[in-house]
Amino acid sequence: MSVTLSGSAVRALALEYKSLQEEPVEGFRVKLLGEENLFEWEVAIFGPPDTLYQGGYFKAHMKFPQDYPYSPPSIRFLTKVWHPNVYENGDLCISILHPPVDDPQSGELPCERWNPTQNVRTILLSVISLLNEPNTFSPANVDASVMYRRWRDTKGKDKEYENIIRKQAQLAKVEAEKEGIVVPLTLEDYCIKTKVKPQPQEPQLDMTDFYDDDYDLDSDEDDQSGGESDYQDGDDSGNGES
Repeated sequence: MSVTLSGSAVRALALEYKSLQEEPVEGFRVKLLGEENLFEWEVAIFGPPDTLYQGGYFKAHMKFPQDYPYSPPSIRFLTKVWHPNVYENGDLCISILHPPVDDPQSGELPCERWNPTQNVRTILLSVISLLNEPNTFSPANVDASVMYRRWRDTKGKDKEYENIIRKQAQLAKVEAEKEGIVVPLTLEDYCIKTKVKPQPQEPQLDMTDFYDDDYDLDSDEDDQSGGESDYQDGDDSGNGES
């Protein structure tokens, strides 16, 4: 069953990756961490204009489980991010990446958590939204949460939180420029032109590489023809924050 699930995950991830390359979504970019490993991606999120994160370019690793999309991926920021829902080690805590179980202690509803209809696009768009609207009910970084609430409640008069975020965004922008990446600073550029400069030296991903005998996909199809679903044992597994 593990081989079958792995093969199903490969197919799902290959299609998602291809879609994101052909139809990029404003606000982020993705690439494989290793040329032949679809289970680990490097993602980078552009700080939305007119927010504290404007100009920032925040890198993270996204790691997918062998039974994706039944279980959610995990996200760890590589760029330093001071945020109520990011642990000190960079791990992101967000509802969409939590398993849909009944956990009254979390304050989350199962419908707010992961389900197999989610995908990388919906995850990263949720992360972008979370940057500007943290969940402070069960924070991963208590100090950041307290500081954020003080900034919010004083309507920006207390500048401590704001100053930290803006400084991190500026440092991240400098690192992006070293990589030849133009960070959008206006809403127009953010929504239309958030593209990375071409990097000819990086080989293009051949999606056929992921449909070979290593994953025993033929046997998957044989199983399906026998009336059994590859996905019958699927499982699953963020609050903004906890």
